[in-house]
Amino acid sequence: MSAFRFHHPIEVRYGDLDPQGHLNNANFLTYFEQARIQYLINLGLFEKGQSFMEVGIILAEAKVTFLAPVHFGADVKVGVRVSHLGGKSITTEYTLLDSASDRELATGSAALVAYDYRSRQTIPLPAEWRERIGEFEGHGGQ
Repeated sequence: MSAFRFHHPIEVRYGDLDPQGHLNNANFLTYFEQARIQYLINLGLFEKGQSFMEVGIILAEAKVTFLAPVHFGADVKVGVRVSHLGGKSITTEYTLLDSASDRELATGSAALVAYDYRSRQTIPLPAEWRERIGEFEGHGGQ
């Protein structure tokens, strides 16, 4: 696998914790989502203030592997990469890292499907997405 070319810093907030003082399991997916949106903004495929009806992707599957506890105030970042561009789908991979040591705290993946919210149907992955992601990740648009 290639290295992650995009990382986004995340603030571990007190409200993100479970009763044991660890990052709540559900918030790992929230952190991955937050980093994914920043990845799309970085590539010019999404803008702040843009309607989510225009994004054209839906989450079809998500996976998280927990490797180490994350506590309040931890300095962390999420790496995001696209490992596969399908006809109608994108596979994204994530790594949650301690920012200082690059120790891996969690990994994950998600399958995203291109979707037209108005017609409620899957659609082919837009050519612009394929080109920009492929160029950034070194896939050559594939």
